[in-house]
Amino acid sequence: MKTHIVRSVGAAEEFPRAQHLATLVAEVATDPVPVSGEVTDMIVNRIIDNAAVAAASVLRGPVRTARAQASAHPLPAHSSRHGATVFGLPGPQRFSPEWAALANGVAVRELDFHDTFLAAEYSHPGDNIPPILAVAQHAGRSGAELIRGLATGYEIQIDLVRAICLHEHKIDHVAHLGPSAAAGIGTLLGLDAETIYQAVGQALHTTTATRQSRKGEISSWKAYAPAFAGKMAVEAVDRAMRGEGAPAPIWEGADGVIAWLLGGTDAEYHVPLPGPGEAKRAILDSYTKEHSAEYQSQAPIDLARRLRARIPDTARIASIVLHTSHHTHYVIGTGSGDPQKFDPRASRETLDHSLPYIFAVALQDGTWHHERSYAPERAQRPDTVALWHKIATVEDPEWTRRYHATDPAEKAFGARAVVTLDDGTVIVDELAVADAHPLGARPFARAQYLEKFRALADGVVTPDEQDRFLDAAQRTPELAAGELDQLTFAVDPVLFDVLPAAREGLF
Repeated sequence: MKTHIVRSVGAAEEFPRAQHLATLVAEVATDPVPVSGEVTDMIVNRIIDNAAVAAASVLRGPVRTARAQASAHPLPAHSSRHGATVFGLPGPQRFSPEWAALANGVAVRELDFHDTFLAAEYSHPGDNIPPILAVAQHAGRSGAELIRGLATGYEIQIDLVRAICLHEHKIDHVAHLGPSAAAGIGTLLGLDAETIYQAVGQALHTTTATRQSRKGEISSWKAYAPAFAGKMAVEAVDRAMRGEGAPAPIWEGADGVIAWLLGGTDAEYHVPLPGPGEAKRAILDSYTKEHSAEYQSQAPIDLARRLRARIPDTARIASIVLHTSHHTHYVIGTGSGDPQKFDPRASRETLDHSLPYIFAVALQDGTWHHERSYAPERAQRPDTVALWHKIATVEDPEWTRRYHATDPAEKAFGARAVVTLDDGTVIVDELAVADAHPLGARPFARAQYLEKFRALADGVVTPDEQDRFLDAAQRTPELAAGELDQLTFAVDPVLFDVLPAAREGLF
């Protein structure tokens, strides 16, 4: 990996195009380096993982809304393109790729249940899959080309996340997703560096927004924000292919992202990117979720499940203090200062960003479920509310250090729980990484991804359709041009018959 120093430049300062970060990203995207077998296998795992969480969410309101919007944009009959598929809908329906990317992106993100990478910034790099796959289907590309595009998308987003902190400046983390998806689409289509440069700049410019989508009263926009970024990336590539340009230099300009939205004119960011001929392996540093909750709560959920055997009566708990990292404390802990994180009537999106709530339910139930653990009757249970309000988080410098560690053996997203009972007894336990983490007690491999899909698709996708999708997904590298429409699933039609009527919009 080569580290590039990225900073703001003055309007009159000489700044050759070759040094622009957008150029460096485009050069990575156009590098014809082969994708390793290990990376290919992990990309297949994440295609399965995305479909699994989409199956679990496909009937939920926000996903139905996005699907209705996509359905209003079918592929024109006269088009020479193939169109893209939408999760849940049976073939041969095909839609405009940017709208398919939106619908599938919302389905993947709705339950906050897919892969993650955490460093200077947060990310769900699996958000790259819906837009890149939609374009691959629409353009009639092969599975091997899709794999190459996704390797780029993961690489660029993760490398930006390693170096550029957005949340410090209250910018939403999808500002790294627009450029990565545009770069991945560029690799997929074999575009030249100049076209990718312009697409990356446009995608960043149109997807930079505040973090209020993940603060306070969190709404369904939390799922739409990354899906919208994917849609914008598709549109940016389309315009760039037609010869339209972008603001430049988008990151470094005098009125650019660094100068006015991030660290300012004195800031320097050290961005690592693969050098020429260096393999794109960043996906191997990311990790998926066993539990449907914000990633920094994965290890605490497993810790709570382990503690449950030592605390058979949670009514005896006087207090719980979770010692954890700066990020965990301020984003999903009491350091956020959000009263909504203690509101029994809060939205599901708010509850999955409340570590006190999550820890209370996991401790009482000894398990975590993507629906039952968030049900209003579960959140409003009096004994749960009482326990929930006894839980606080504090920042611990050691956990913060481990959060930012670059050594995989040191990097951790866990917590130490100090539980005080009503008789003064203190119980202490800690867990550094989730059980499903590559270094955890039960690391996810292909078998666990398949099991996750089966479990989440149960009762939504028929067994025969599950078998068909999983067979196709595992053959992704061998799928020929025009066969990528197999990488979707149809919902059991009976389920659509009992859904409430969708509200009408403009389309």
